[in-house]
Amino acid sequence: MTTEITSYLLAAQSPDAKIRTEAENSLKQFQEQNPSGFLLALSVELSNDGKPIESRRLAGIVLKNSLDAKDVSRKEHLLQQWVAIDASIKQQIKESLLRTLRSMTQEAWHTSAQVVAKISSIEIPRKEWPDLIGSLLNNMTQPDSSALLKQATLETLGYVCEEISHEELEQSEVNSILTAVVQGMNLAQHSAEIRLAATKALYNALAFAQTNFENELERNYIMKVVCDTATSQEVEVRQAAYECLVAIASMYYEVLEPYMQALFELTSKAVKEDEEVVALQAIEFWSSICDEEIEIQESFEIESDQSDPPHSRFIGKALQFLVPMLLETLLKQEEDQDQDDSIWNVSMAGGTCLGLVAKTVGDAIVPLVMPFVEANISSPEWRCREAATFAFGSILEGPSVDRLSPLVHAGLDFLLKAMNDQNSHVKDTTAWTLSRIFELLHCPSSGFSVITAANLQPVLGVLLESIKDTPHVAEKICGAIYYLAQGFEDSGATSSSLTPYLPQIIASLIAAADRTDGNDSKLRSASYETLNEIVRCANVPETTQIIEQLLHAIMTKLSQSFDLPIDKEKREDLQALLCGVLQVIIQKLNVDESKIILQYADQIMLLFLKIFSCRSSTVNEEAMLAIGALAYATGPDFGKYMSELYKYLEMGLTNFEEYQVCSITVGVVGDICRALDDKILPYCDQVMSLLLRNLSSGDLHRSVKPPIFSCFGDIALAIGAEFEKYLSYAIPMLQSASEVCAQMDTNDDEIMEYGNILKRSIFEAYSGILQGLKDAKPELLVPHAKHLLQFLEFIFRDKQRDESVTKAAIAALGDLTDALGPNAKIFLKECTFFAEFIHECLESGDEQIKDTALWTQGMIGQVMVS
Repeated sequence: MTTEITSYLLAAQSPDAKIRTEAENSLKQFQEQNPSGFLLALSVELSNDGKPIESRRLAGIVLKNSLDAKDVSRKEHLLQQWVAIDASIKQQIKESLLRTLRSMTQEAWHTSAQVVAKISSIEIPRKEWPDLIGSLLNNMTQPDSSALLKQATLETLGYVCEEISHEELEQSEVNSILTAVVQGMNLAQHSAEIRLAATKALYNALAFAQTNFENELERNYIMKVVCDTATSQEVEVRQAAYECLVAIASMYYEVLEPYMQALFELTSKAVKEDEEVVALQAIEFWSSICDEEIEIQESFEIESDQSDPPHSRFIGKALQFLVPMLLETLLKQEEDQDQDDSIWNVSMAGGTCLGLVAKTVGDAIVPLVMPFVEANISSPEWRCREAATFAFGSILEGPSVDRLSPLVHAGLDFLLKAMNDQNSHVKDTTAWTLSRIFELLHCPSSGFSVITAANLQPVLGVLLESIKDTPHVAEKICGAIYYLAQGFEDSGATSSSLTPYLPQIIASLIAAADRTDGNDSKLRSASYETLNEIVRCANVPETTQIIEQLLHAIMTKLSQSFDLPIDKEKREDLQALLCGVLQVIIQKLNVDESKIILQYADQIMLLFLKIFSCRSSTVNEEAMLAIGALAYATGPDFGKYMSELYKYLEMGLTNFEEYQVCSITVGVVGDICRALDDKILPYCDQVMSLLLRNLSSGDLHRSVKPPIFSCFGDIALAIGAEFEKYLSYAIPMLQSASEVCAQMDTNDDEIMEYGNILKRSIFEAYSGILQGLKDAKPELLVPHAKHLLQFLEFIFRDKQRDESVTKAAIAALGDLTDALGPNAKIFLKECTFFAEFIHECLESGDEQIKDTALWTQGMIGQVMVS
């Protein structure tokens, strides 16, 4: 089979499509018939130096993809598939992979290092590869180990540390890894390739070094080696060393005090003199220090009344030297950086860091930056003018309004005039700065705004003229208009100062969206996003007529889009944006002017149905969201569209591959249930069947499952007692999901975030079912009360839950009591947690949680005295 798999792997890369397809099918057939033998054959192929590099390369890729996947459900399937393989086969595979590390072919051992790490991520947590670390470390200490083997081993150690948790290794193993890695960074003993591999491995191993960084001697040694490596001759090695320093700044901020003088000198030299890739990391070091001090400051302000946060004030202490260094970087612009968002250079990194410094030290930065601004803002050199504008825009968040107010008032006219600058870089940065000013210093509801009745018209005049400028400048102007409108939203006035200008603003945004001189669709997207914000912030009813005219214009554009002579992708992007505008308009007019939506509903629905018939996932997402808004706006009248719409809802609910479409469709089903109430009943059997099938599927992305539970609640609320026939299917699903919540890894932030969403959706389902059945058949819920209360107690004891879970949980407790009435008494008497839970909620700073807790307390009080 070894010869056959080689030929299959080579044929699978053939330029001939027929040969390629036949080879891929043969490989797939082999994998399906003998999964463990397939993996073993791949590992042998990869380890065999006598095989062609092309077959070895593909063998490694297929092997890696057979162990890991981005999709969570696929990843779990592959994990279980590996676990099920016979231990002797697994041992042979692992031996082949470790043998490959000795290969003279870098591409082979590089892939093998990654595969070893993937297997370690499965086996080390299960205590199934106890000798891996020892085997790798042995490669580093054997006298006959080649330089190439040491390089491969260090790379493997780095990947292993990246894949596993620091809690899964013994401290003695961590110490040995760190020793091997740090010794590998030694300049005198090793080649540049080994030192680079060692430095990258240290980067991945730093999370394991908590104990070592607590020990002063060990910490001193690690820091010395990293700092020495940061001065290596090789650019790549220096860059990797600075990446380590950035990570150390984030992980071990609290122990950095003794090293900060040396680190400032090191980073300052790198920023001024080194290659850009190194200078970028040196700047990033200070950005990381800012991030740490900002985070400490913010958490301290929440938890304490004192004014001095307990951090080392590294930024404050270095301010006099750090700010001039960063200002100098602003003058190192690239000619085309304003036209390419992917560019990241020293100038942009310096400006970003300057903004973080401003957030960290507040008012103290202003006197250090303003002389630079004043000295350069009128310079004949465009770089100086742009740098001065960038510096000013970067310090607008952090200092107090009182400190910034006179500067912004004095500078606004200058900035407006600068929109006529001859240089597009200057105009681009000026537009960005205006956007920042309107975002941060235009808030009439707080009592301060740089925008006044006197300057609003000239400000808008400049903005609406500048939106005709080059596409990248116009895009930034859209941002300025966006925040200008947003600032007026909460002003509290019955009439908005912006209303008289809305027709002109809307016309300018639509004209910008229609431009064809840009190479991409960013201006179009920015224009429509800004248009959405204009509508969202508009005052109804004074703008009703304007918004109705816009509704008609957008519908016309959407209708015409089907016949535009543009390619399919551009058409779909345009249609998605137009559907987004329609959704915002529908939501806005639904507040007080729903009769307008009813008047246009048939035409809108025809457009959406035409979009669905084109089968584009991008447009379908936006159209589905707009359908949800339309259902809410039209209420029971929406029922007349269901016969035509249902087939598209079914397509969405079965679209596992484009799971975002599936998730949105589930949400829209909930919206329709709330709109139609029991008129949704004729479709419920089919919908519930699809939803239950989705929950049972291992192929559906997990993010779709919480919306399905919430949808159960919406359906139950809509159809009331008719939900009885689904109860025996829905409740076990909810109970199973609650058990999954209890077993989640609390150390994984991503899992915890998903867990909170899942918990909230379970309670939303229970609340809907309880409310739906309480008037007709509350007794059906008695057998399930105990399980729900157990889940509620689990949530009460979970101190990592977020506020949305707390609110949903306390509401579900109230709904349970309300629905069961006297029957709830026996269950509540057995509970010891609910009084404390209610008390905790009543002490919450969230008014909605407090109100819900008060209602729940009242419900329980009525039941307990009955």
